Amino acid sequence: MLDVPFPPFCAFLGALGLLCVAMVGTWCQHWRGGFSLDGSSRTFNWHPVLMVTGLVVLYGAAALVYRIPNTWSGPKLPWKVLHGSLALGAFVLTVLGLAAVFCFHNAQGTPNMYSLHSWMGLATVLLFSCQWAAGFGAFLLPWAPTWLRAFYKPIHVFFGSAILMLSVASCASGLNEKLFFSLKNGTTQYKLLPAEAVFANTLGLLILIFGVLVVAALARPSWKRPDSDSLDSRQNPPLDPMPRAM
Repeated sequence: MLDVPFPPFCAFLGALGLLCVAMVGTWCQHWRGGFSLDGSSRTFNWHPVLMVTGLVVLYGAAALVYRIPNTWSGPKLPWKVLHGSLALGAFVLTVLGLAAVFCFHNAQGTPNMYSLHSWMGLATVLLFSCQWAAGFGAFLLPWAPTWLRAFYKPIHVFFGSAILMLSVASCASGLNEKLFFSLKNGTTQYKLLPAEAVFANTLGLLILIFGVLVVAALARPSWKRPDSDSLDSRQNPPLDPMPRAM
């Protein structure tokens, strides 16, 4: 990766995430009819908005908390609480997004859980719930033993990145599926690339870029919080016991 400081990179990611949320909201409002809670297609529109906001953008923000240099010194507990709270917020939005699509399907008499997108999405949410519960038990409960935290930490980090990429894949496949179902007639056929298709395809690419950049930031060694027992993590360097000649 280019030698870019983390703060401007993080600001760029924040702007990209907000752009993704704004675009999915615009797509649902402008082309898909807006939002409601009456069981119609407008109820379904909450699904992509909540999933992109929670399962991708807010989840990505939670994953990057420990890359903020301010977290490298001082007590860890406030940052653990922030990390867990952002992840919990993402999970709540995700559950509401699932409720919206199930409500729409049930109101319309459409079968649930028959597509690859639905299987992938539900598997991602189940993994996410297990990840949050295991992280809460291992890192936030004060009686969790040190050996358990040390053992589980690399597993937690791995599944954090894996779940984000599964989230991106689920959102991209969902966008594509919705376009195939919706753009069928006349000049609005998907294969003719009407304006809605171009807009939604661009949104899918931006979601993919966001996910890849978050995973790249998580994998960059220089942006990782130093281990508590490493020289880099000490507040003050050790004193030189031998005076140097002037």
